[in-house]
Amino acid sequence: MLNPKLYEINTRVWIKQFGEKAKFNSIPLKFFQNLSDLGINIVWLMGIWKTCPSTIEKYCFEVDLISLYNKSLKDWTKNDVIGSPFAVDIYEINPVLGTHKDLSELKNKLNNMGIKLFLDFIPNHFSADSTLIKTNPGIFLEADEEVMSKDPYTFFETISKDINQKETKRIFAHGRDPLFPAWRDTVQINFFKEEARDFLVEQLIKISGMSDGVRCDMAMLPLSNVFHNTWSGLLNRFGCEKPSVEFWKSAIEKVKAKSPEFIFMAESYWDLEWDLQQLGFDFTYDKRLTDRLAADQVQSVIDHLRADKSFQLKSVRFLENHDEKRAAVKFGKQKSLAAAAVISTIQGMKFYFDGQFEGKKIKLPLQLGREPIEKVSETKKSFYYKLLKITNDEIFTYGEWNLLKPIPVSDKNYSYNNIFAWQWKLNNSYRIVAINYSDYSSQCRLKFQVNPSAENIAIFDLLNDQRYVRRTDEILDLGLFIELKAYNSHIFALEDLHS
Repeated sequence: MLNPKLYEINTRVWIKQFGEKAKFNSIPLKFFQNLSDLGINIVWLMGIWKTCPSTIEKYCFEVDLISLYNKSLKDWTKNDVIGSPFAVDIYEINPVLGTHKDLSELKNKLNNMGIKLFLDFIPNHFSADSTLIKTNPGIFLEADEEVMSKDPYTFFETISKDINQKETKRIFAHGRDPLFPAWRDTVQINFFKEEARDFLVEQLIKISGMSDGVRCDMAMLPLSNVFHNTWSGLLNRFGCEKPSVEFWKSAIEKVKAKSPEFIFMAESYWDLEWDLQQLGFDFTYDKRLTDRLAADQVQSVIDHLRADKSFQLKSVRFLENHDEKRAAVKFGKQKSLAAAAVISTIQGMKFYFDGQFEGKKIKLPLQLGREPIEKVSETKKSFYYKLLKITNDEIFTYGEWNLLKPIPVSDKNYSYNNIFAWQWKLNNSYRIVAINYSDYSSQCRLKFQVNPSAENIAIFDLLNDQRYVRRTDEILDLGLFIELKAYNSHIFALEDLHS
């Protein structure tokens, strides 16, 4: 897909707006049709897989989690705690949401609207109470009593079955990211065992028959060097050696051999995006852009957007998602709109989170199954709807994108450095984007492609409903004069005028 728009939904929470016991077959198609009208062509239903309710009491009432619950949902009760959707039991539909048949019917309806369906794939771990511990214990990272005695937080004892189906006590590692303590509601996959890799490929092939793509959680963790560095002591202790081929290269090739159009999107950090793209990922998170926009690093953003086109087209641009603070809080009211204009008018996948258009401010912990009622920001909603309808034009999908260089209007004009500017071109159509990414008015001039045989150019500001007429020679010689108030934007469409 070229320059797609994705919309993430926290399914178990979101679906309750259609009824406390609503399921896939309860969702009114009008909701998705409205998204389609805005140009959304991928819906990611996050958190649809079966989980283990038994982990809730054991792992979901730790002090840090309770603090998050208190901040996000003042009147929460124990019944609101439903556990993390990323602590998966098995890759079957959570019965509270419906059946495999219900999901299949929903997918078909979405596809008929031109919307692809994405689901989760969590490669690093399963639930600490997963039934797979009994049926497929060989796929997990095993330890012993000596290791567990030194780190009882990271390792746990459970009941498994041996080759003769005899129950026995075994010790496994909880899943983890090397930079943080273990996720105690999970059990770690051992990527250095062929049995585990084969099992995960089977799950991916299964998911590819249920959806059009997957968002792969923490996709860096299965990389051989990352996995080895995270667990080197344990791997060396038990003689586990690095495989000759990276997991993702093998897995993606096998899945795409059966489903060539299936799309892989990676949650990725630590500057490993390019590596994951080379292993076959169609899209990778662009967290660096998010952070630079939040930090007002205009020049760093511009430098970032000068990366190779193939990298840009595979980058996922976002301001918020279920892991991030809400954009309205992280960026602030006005800057969040300017940042939205940035990510919506550059190359790559545009990623929006449910509630972003309405200006929601509260980041909900994934363990909670109910969200607070928030007032809709009509200003933000109106802006986003207009922005998405403008960028739904085919020029923003199939056009050629190029950076423009703002020019100072005088020797004492320094505010031109605050302005992002770029151009889209498709056949004889143009769009010019200018965004003042600062908290004060800024000016510049912009030179861009126009038809030199036309005496004048009509310039339509699609975002602000204004029309201007400018001389062609002024644009070519001096550049179009731009003046924008704090965090305001222009999206211009051009039309030749010959008289």
